[in-house]
Amino acid sequence: MQPALFLSHGAPDLALVDIPAARFLRTLFHKANRPAAIVILSAHWEEVEVEITTSPLLPTIHDFGGFPQALYDLQYPAKTEPWLIEAVGNALGEKGIQVSQNPNRGLDHGAWVPLLLAVPKADIPVVQVSLPYASSTQDYFEFGRSLSALSAQNILIIGSGASVHNLRSIKREGTPPPEWAIEFTDWVETTLLNQNWAELFKFDQTSVGKMSHPTPEHFLPLIVAAGAGDGAGQKMHIRKLHDSYSYGSIGMSAWEFTNEA
Repeated sequence: MQPALFLSHGAPDLALVDIPAARFLRTLFHKANRPAAIVILSAHWEEVEVEITTSPLLPTIHDFGGFPQALYDLQYPAKTEPWLIEAVGNALGEKGIQVSQNPNRGLDHGAWVPLLLAVPKADIPVVQVSLPYASSTQDYFEFGRSLSALSAQNILIIGSGASVHNLRSIKREGTPPPEWAIEFTDWVETTLLNQNWAELFKFDQTSVGKMSHPTPEHFLPLIVAAGAGDGAGQKMHIRKLHDSYSYGSIGMSAWEFTNEA
């Protein structure tokens, strides 16, 4: 039985720099059971309807600009497997969710950067699932629940985003985080540990929430991961795996959600 994880992928150059979040990701599977496969959702792939990657070899998408050439030279040779594509389609289909296969898309940096650090040999099959547009934040939690059956198949579900994501306030790497970022991070911790989902769904309705996430897409993968860990509504074990900041205003927290049923 695999948990669901929320990972903060930070700026694309996380793949090159030696900061606490990068060191954490490099040790992610050192003490944990390696999954048979990974299903990952990133803040950088949103579609009206749900799409999944189906190419046997997943291209590395360099969907960013202004970074050193060394970053564009990186390739992450991720692969998928037919059984994994089928498992994802079946899990979503059983919940009445229509899935479109995308044979051309690869992994965006929200997916391949943390995987490059955590699984450098690219020897675990991967499928990326798009974030669907939804009418309410709670819908993302329910979408995560629709993926939860995969955990029993030794498939790890990862939501990749950022615990704090305000690019308007970024500073030099190593700059301490602003007070509003710390306040929001503390609020997220309290809310998650209390499993107060109604409050979590209102993450961007306070002043510190709006500062921490001027747009919602980097927080939504956390809500999906929480839903995936919640499954059918049994009590979860929730654990913070990591907490740090990058460029001052990018929160790099990581969380684990395990269904205790």
